[in-house]
This record gives sequence, C-alpha cells and structure tokens, in this order.
Amino acid sequence: MMSVADALAFVDEQGVVFVAAKGRLPCLVEAILGEPISGSWWAHPHSHAIFAVLQQLGESADLLACRLVDGKVTLVHRRLWAALVRLERRFTRQQLAQIHQEHTPSGKHVNRTVAFPAWVPERVRTAARTLTKEKAERSLTPVLTGARPAAAPKAALRRPTERRRPAERRRPAARATPTARHGKR
Repeated sequence: MMSVADALAFVDEQGVVFVAAKGRLPCLVEAILGEPISGSWWAHPHSHAIFAVLQQLGESADLLACRLVDGKVTLVHRRLWAALVRLERRFTRQQLAQIHQEHTPSGKHVNRTVAFPAWVPERVRTAARTLTKEKAERSLTPVLTGARPAAAPKAALRRPTERRRPAERRRPAARATPTARHGKR
C-alpha cells in the first residue's frame, strides 16, 4: 500500500486524478492499494488505512480538491493550478470551487466549499497571466479531451464557443452549501 508521500508523488506525476471514481482519469484509491477495487472502497479490508492516507492528503497545500471532471471528487496538483486559472472560462465556477471536509464534534464529515477564485493564491494568478493558452491546454489535455494521461492526444481541443449536444452537457456541479457526509454511500 502507498504511503502519503507516495500518493502525493502519484498525484504530482498524473497532475489530475479522481479520488475514488473510475473513469477517464486515474483513480487515487486504486493507486494507493495497488489494485483495482470492485464496489466501494469503504468495504475494502484496508478502508481505514485508505481513509488515513486520504485525510493526510486533504491537508496538503499542494492539492486542490474539487469536482472538476464529471462531478466527481478530483485532485489537481499545484503545478497545474495556473493552467486551470488560465482556462477558467472552459469550466463552471462549481467545477473550480475548492472542497474540503471538516469533522464536526458529533463525528460527521461536512463538505465545505471555497468559491473560485477565492482559493487561488496570488502567485498562481500571476503565473496564469504569463501562461499561454496553448501551454495551459497541453497541461490539461486529459481533463479537456477526456483522454487518460498516457493516451492524451496532441490534437486540437474543443473550442469554448462550440456547442455541446444534449447528451454531452455537464452534470450539475456540487452544491455550494455544506452537505453532511456519512462514511458509507
């Protein structure tokens, strides 16, 4: 099983990962375990260890937790934050909102959000202004095209003005108000 340092290095290498979802991005929980998971990771025998790694990662200043891709909890490494800010018009404010969990005295986990761009450090804003659109697009190819990082094409990306067919429309993003989460779904 991966350590916290190894998990952080995995996110750094990948750039953008799903925390637990399966799909077009790598799944951090599966990387932590080193094997695919069928069903919920909460039911896995190592669920407490997985939770401990995820909690420690949640405290990292190098990671942004948001619902950037497909409405799923996504981690974005700091090295890509300037690209996100540079291409902000390609995303909704809900996709770019920072989410984090707080533990209440009653033991519940409550998701809190910080609106975009309130969470963006000034250094990242400055870097975004100097970043070319093309370089930002290359950095975020897996997010913009839906391709997994290893297979990310260098072809042209969707233009922001291009209309989507109804089946391609984004799912509603996370609520901007706190919501309670209870360990299992």
